[in-house]
Amino acid sequence: MIRNQTKITEFVLLGFGEYNKAQTLLFLIFLIIYGVSVTGNTLIVALVIFDHHLHTPMYFFLGNLSFLEVFYSSNIFPRLLFALLTGNNIISFNSCFTQWYLFGSLEATECCLLCAMSYDRYLAICKPLHYATIMQAQTCIQLVAASWINGFITIVTLFHLMLQLTFCSSNEMDHYFCDYFSVLNLSCTDTSLIEIIGFIVAILFTLPPFLLTLISYIYIIAAVLKIPSTTGRQKAFSTCSSHLVVVSIFYGSLMIVYMLPKNDVNREMEKFSSLLYTVVPPLTNPFIYSLRNKEVKEALRNNIRKLVQCRIRSPKLINIIKIY
Repeated sequence: MIRNQTKITEFVLLGFGEYNKAQTLLFLIFLIIYGVSVTGNTLIVALVIFDHHLHTPMYFFLGNLSFLEVFYSSNIFPRLLFALLTGNNIISFNSCFTQWYLFGSLEATECCLLCAMSYDRYLAICKPLHYATIMQAQTCIQLVAASWINGFITIVTLFHLMLQLTFCSSNEMDHYFCDYFSVLNLSCTDTSLIEIIGFIVAILFTLPPFLLTLISYIYIIAAVLKIPSTTGRQKAFSTCSSHLVVVSIFYGSLMIVYMLPKNDVNREMEKFSSLLYTVVPPLTNPFIYSLRNKEVKEALRNNIRKLVQCRIRSPKLINIIKIY
């Protein structure tokens, strides 16, 4: 009994179970995913910052979303890649809870940001005459700041309660990162209060933003259908189609994961389903916005052209060209 009541100071992440045998393949797959996610989102952030054509509310929100995705991916994938490369699946108590806190905070922040982006598209389509007056720079900054602050502060309460848990039995976590339910399953103390508070927090940060986003797009679609010309309808809907796809992927992946019954049969399915919201949004966002938004594609072409011209004008490069 004395041994069983010893407090645990580190956890063992079991990863993908029997699939861990293919460590090299998994490492290469997640390395490519992480590299593409970080590169694509960082590129969008850079374009939004340095290209004055993208200094609009829509792209201000997009830049913040892409920055969040870089932060989000970097919270999970480096530790996962390290475990796959070295076989060291041990994570300290502090590192585990830090990873979970950042994960939860960024999830809550993304819900708020997507809601703010849907409000921006609602005003642009349904209230075009008032758009410039309402969506001023100060309003955009306030919406973004509120999203980040609310996301990180609200999770603090739940984080504080989870720090009070005692872990004195198994320290093997059946997941590839410190997930909320995986941490609770290892605790040997009563977690009913934390589960109730966690459910309330999840409802507050998913249901209202989701409903507001849904209502915004109902109004948007209704307004678009009233446009008489086909060309006008296509042009109006193209300004918000990228965001609609991103919202569908994000909330769809969350619903698939958290609507699954919590039992042993679905545990492996739940683990792999969690890849949907840890991999798919950060990976697909850059492609969706770069391929579907003419402004982003044009900004990317212009900046590549400027970069090439600067390279050509470089004295060293000119001398090399003259030699040949």
